[in-house]
Amino acid sequence: MAKLDATKMKDWEIAEAAEASMKTVYDLADEMGLEKMELLPYGHYVAKLDFGKILERVQDRPNGKYIEVTAITPTPLGEGKSTTAMGLVQGLGKLGKKVIGAIRQPSSGPTFNIKGSAAGGGLAQCIPLTEFSLGLTGDIDAITNAHNLAMVALTSRIQHEYNYSDAVLARKHLKRIDINPRNIAMGWAIDFCAQALREIIIGIGGKMDGFMLRSGFQITVSSEVMAILAVATSLADLRERMGKIVVAYDKSGSAVTTADLEVDGAMTALMTRAINPNLMQTLEGQPVLVHAGPFANIAIGQSSIIADRLGLKLADYHVTESGFGADIGFEKFWNLKCRFSGLVPDCSVIVATVRALKMHGGGPEVVPGRPLNQAYVEENVGLVEKGCENLLAHIETVKKSGISAVVCINHFYTDTDNEVDAVRKAAEAVGATVAVSKHWEKGGEGACELAEAVVAACEKTPEFKFLYEDEMSLKEKIHRIATEVYGADGVSYSSEAESMVEEVEADEGLKKMGTCMVKTHLSLSHDPSLKGRPKGWTLPVRDILIYRGAGFVVPVAGAIKLLPGTASDAAFRGIDVDVDSGKVRGLF
Repeated sequence: MAKLDATKMKDWEIAEAAEASMKTVYDLADEMGLEKMELLPYGHYVAKLDFGKILERVQDRPNGKYIEVTAITPTPLGEGKSTTAMGLVQGLGKLGKKVIGAIRQPSSGPTFNIKGSAAGGGLAQCIPLTEFSLGLTGDIDAITNAHNLAMVALTSRIQHEYNYSDAVLARKHLKRIDINPRNIAMGWAIDFCAQALREIIIGIGGKMDGFMLRSGFQITVSSEVMAILAVATSLADLRERMGKIVVAYDKSGSAVTTADLEVDGAMTALMTRAINPNLMQTLEGQPVLVHAGPFANIAIGQSSIIADRLGLKLADYHVTESGFGADIGFEKFWNLKCRFSGLVPDCSVIVATVRALKMHGGGPEVVPGRPLNQAYVEENVGLVEKGCENLLAHIETVKKSGISAVVCINHFYTDTDNEVDAVRKAAEAVGATVAVSKHWEKGGEGACELAEAVVAACEKTPEFKFLYEDEMSLKEKIHRIATEVYGADGVSYSSEAESMVEEVEADEGLKKMGTCMVKTHLSLSHDPSLKGRPKGWTLPVRDILIYRGAGFVVPVAGAIKLLPGTASDAAFRGIDVDVDSGKVRGLF
């Protein structure tokens, strides 16, 4: 393979060059100690793993070390968290460690919009890039279809109930549920950023065209079906959870579930392949499990529990990824994912960049698609020092969980020694380990300092504890997250949210569920314009969603939407196919 140069090659060019000599899934399976029938190939370089068979065979093995990767509050460009996760896996590989990574499957929304595919970047990537970025083995399609099948069942039932008498319904083998069309709990799902579909009217036409009502779409990764995939521990667990999804309420205010509509079995049937994690690899040939989806600002945003359980049994070190900053990604990993899995992490890596710290220190606005202001490529230690307040907030969050925090300075070639020293000094002053990593430029070799820091951190025994207990009230849980993680002074509630709080508190099952916050990822607060470590603010909760199947309550803070919009200079404008070779160009 020709020498790869991240400073001169685009990500897709690096991936394409590396793919020419990558391992087959059969080679990966042999190295992982898998048996032939445990591998479910999708071609030569991508496979699914029959997790049930594998876990049954290796259940008595001890778990490896469990490492979570999170970040500071990012710029809109992202700070290389997936790149760092891949770099760390490669760095541990360079140290001779048996390591497996777990990352989330990219949504087509960001892939064709602003952020790209989340495969990593430079010399720290997950490959093959095209398959990873463009649908992989169909998991997100299965989630989209399962979600929308629930809506098909709901809307058709409403139409039949309004058009037919009880006697006619009985002849059609239907029982009247008396659904309230003005109290629908979910909408439709699509895996694109399509702002025009946020609010729609359906059923326009005649009697046979459906019942006319207001509806809308959410991005697939925010679907409760995706959340269920992330937290399910088995097919039986997924099947049980699928029947608990609340799709609407009847006219007496009681929940109408997918089980009531008798659609939960068919929804599960659509998910029987998706529940198996996908096997890929880093540029340097370490195995990577790709499972569940992104967007921790509007979803749980975690790689799956199933993928982590596999990685921990099959390797000595398992690196998993959480979405966005530690205020949302790590907080959900800590208080939701670990609560459901029973797994205790050994270490959390907090990715920081000098660029983002300068922004939090008062630097100029960072806008996707526009050239970076000179302030981000010229030395300014003062901005970095001021911006470290944001980093310190995330370190404090990780330390509250009782596990070790390792700050990874994701090094850009424009960073100066003085700026890096300022970050190191600030983080070490509060007890965090700091490592500079140049994985983007140098791959695993450039991540050895980070890998060594992680290995050392994993030798410490964690004193793990959750932020809140199951028995606390919903308002107490929200208040604790808002004040102790986000730094708010308190919480306010809209009248709609207050009404939902009353519903939760009146239901013993809901009261004990986890709390999955919906909040912007661009600030510690609910307001994306507030950078650094905002003070003197209140978190406004405007709505509360109920995800009974996934097992958590979802408070929605601020003006964030469950369906992002597509920007004017979207990534799809630069993606094309070489018609001679059939290869995709322009992915990043």
